[in-house]
Amino acid sequence: MNSDVQIAGDPLALPHLMPPPAAHPATVAEFAGLARAIAADTASWAPLVRYDAVTRWYHRLRTGPGYEVWLLSWVPGQGSGPHDHGPSSGVFTVLRGELAELSAHGTRRTLGAGTQRVFAPGYAHEVVNDSLEPAVSLHVYYPGLTEMPMHRPPLCASAVRPSAVVTS
Repeated sequence: MNSDVQIAGDPLALPHLMPPPAAHPATVAEFAGLARAIAADTASWAPLVRYDAVTRWYHRLRTGPGYEVWLLSWVPGQGSGPHDHGPSSGVFTVLRGELAELSAHGTRRTLGAGTQRVFAPGYAHEVVNDSLEPAVSLHVYYPGLTEMPMHRPPLCASAVRPSAVVTS
């Protein structure tokens, strides 16, 4: 199934056309603007970041009318596992480092600092830090995240991770 983003292109690729963040976001563009504004305010989130070698670290940074903002850290090798976000839409922004997003369609995207992705309810993906440096990301969910159904690993099996390639 094609999403509006796949059909029309990525509206976040043109940040100069995006409106400033609204006090109470209600559209994808306004949530993307909120994420960009939070990302630009490094002093508000950087002191909170922690790295955990055992599991991904996460912290709910803010809530608003019907939405939540989460801060996550990823040490090398950590991943989310294949999942979707139930009825929630979202904006995912890389704040530091580099993450890979693996989609159910076998697409692999390398996302560097400043990159934003948007997703609709039911969009399945996996996020992995397959780089050698830690990463930090910001996630805005509307409505707030109430479920995160996990999928079987074959969801992203056609997306080859460089670290998983074995040569003989």
